[in-house]
Amino acid sequence: MDQENVSATLTVAVPAARVFAVLADPTTHSAIDGTGWVQEAADQAPLTEVGQIFRMDMYHANHPNGDYQVANKVQVLDPPRAIGWLTGQEKDDGHLEFGGWIWRYDLAPLGPSETEVALTYDWSAVPQSIREYLRFPPFGPEHLTNSLHHLAELVSGG
Repeated sequence: MDQENVSATLTVAVPAARVFAVLADPTTHSAIDGTGWVQEAADQAPLTEVGQIFRMDMYHANHPNGDYQVANKVQVLDPPRAIGWLTGQEKDDGHLEFGGWIWRYDLAPLGPSETEVALTYDWSAVPQSIREYLRFPPFGPEHLTNSLHHLAELVSGG
């Protein structure tokens, strides 16, 4: 496969600032997640700066431990237009290690109360050593669409 990212787009009937505020709140990520893997935010502070680390409790049946935790590092923060983070893990010695994949939301206001939301999962920076034991993407493209529909429900108060 030459393409090393997948994306989905959805238009929501709310202002971009509202969508951004929900995305910048790690406590909403489990409700947004289209895979069902995100459980809850271990770090609940709003995302406010590039370089900020926030951890999420996760569950995946095929993970060696089932339950695990990821450490995310904010890579893009341009309110209310874009937010994105690298996903990795914290080693036993406290060192953070990132795998090279990024989640990114791009928001395009279509008017005062309508926003086009694009969600992209990009694994182009994943090194070969990780690709030897993880398949990319680790989910079908419908999970991105599911995430956007969950986000739309949250931001519209549904």
